[in-house]
Amino acid sequence: MHRIFTTSVASVYPHYVAKAERKGRTRAEVDEVIGWLTGFDAATLAEHLEQGTTFADFFDQAQLNPHVDQITGSVCGVKVQEVEDPLMRRIRYLDKLVDELAKGRPMEKVLRG
Repeated sequence: MHRIFTTSVASVYPHYVAKAERKGRTRAEVDEVIGWLTGFDAATLAEHLEQGTTFADFFDQAQLNPHVDQITGSVCGVKVQEVEDPLMRRIRYLDKLVDELAKGRPMEKVLRG
């Protein structure tokens, strides 16, 4: 088991927000991306962050967007569509969406609209 599976989402979330904010994006946009991927509304996301939910439990409770198969490309040199472990693939999907947001991609493209 990879250690990221037992890491709390709350411990990584500030890094997602900081990455986006450094590039002129907002916390609300990061939350929108997370909501699109997981189906969580703002209150549910806040609850997971407050409770220190692990990535394993976070994605176990998520209703993944039916368009996640459109998320392709590399994160840290690894193609997300080729990641074998389903949980690791979901985590990489989130990483990829935050990367695209931080790179200035229009929100409708990040959300595969």
